Amino acid sequence: MTQSLLEESHGTAAPASGPRLSVGRLLPVAFILGAVVAVFALDLDRFLTFDTLREHREVLTGFVATNGVFAVLAFILIYAASTALSLPGGAVLTISAGFLFGSWLGAASVVIGATLGAIGVFTIAKTALGDALRAKAGPALKKMEAGFRENALSYLLVLRLIPLFPFFVVNIVPAFLGVPLRTYAIATFLGIIPGSFVFASVGAGLGSIFDSMETFNPSSVLTPEVVTALVGLAVLSLLPVAYKKLAGRRSVKVR
Repeated sequence: MTQSLLEESHGTAAPASGPRLSVGRLLPVAFILGAVVAVFALDLDRFLTFDTLREHREVLTGFVATNGVFAVLAFILIYAASTALSLPGGAVLTISAGFLFGSWLGAASVVIGATLGAIGVFTIAKTALGDALRAKAGPALKKMEAGFRENALSYLLVLRLIPLFPFFVVNIVPAFLGVPLRTYAIATFLGIIPGSFVFASVGAGLGSIFDSMETFNPSSVLTPEVVTALVGLAVLSLLPVAYKKLAGRRSVKVR
């Protein structure tokens, strides 16, 4: 109380403290890290391979044929968990979706699962670390945050369409830059549709490759034509940003 009276007498107030890191905030992060450690410790990531898919194809296709909607929902949950835990093997799961459910349903399952998983890890990162880091950020980071947020949808679409950075990096960095959840979810959902459909379409024809006993390489999916199409979509996503900057320069000249 004495300190408060002294501050009032001098016309100053104690600076408001921003969000702080606490055990409660860090528990979800600890849970994810623990789950990732458990996955690799139990060697569960060995199942995310095409050899495993080839070996168990009859069991998996039989399960899908018998269970229908439940199989799709189970796959979506698995994909969401894999995305949230940032496990390797996203390409394997996406191609497997096409193999199990066909191009359209497979791509839809991947988009929904990946979006849910990305939203989950984004929310955890923003709640646990994002608010506290932004509260302590210097002017340089705050300026970067302001610029990113102004065109967040366009920038995120580009990052989703073209894998310039690892998927898990694109999942969490926007949380530290103050991107709204709604913008993040829309950009994620729309941005991963083209790539998901391409990989799922390849997966729809994977059975013939298994039958011929040929070796399948996921990197062969990204042909020059596919890459060109994705880059074209990314350029279109940046048009609003270019228009804003051009309009801003014109308004400055008019003044």
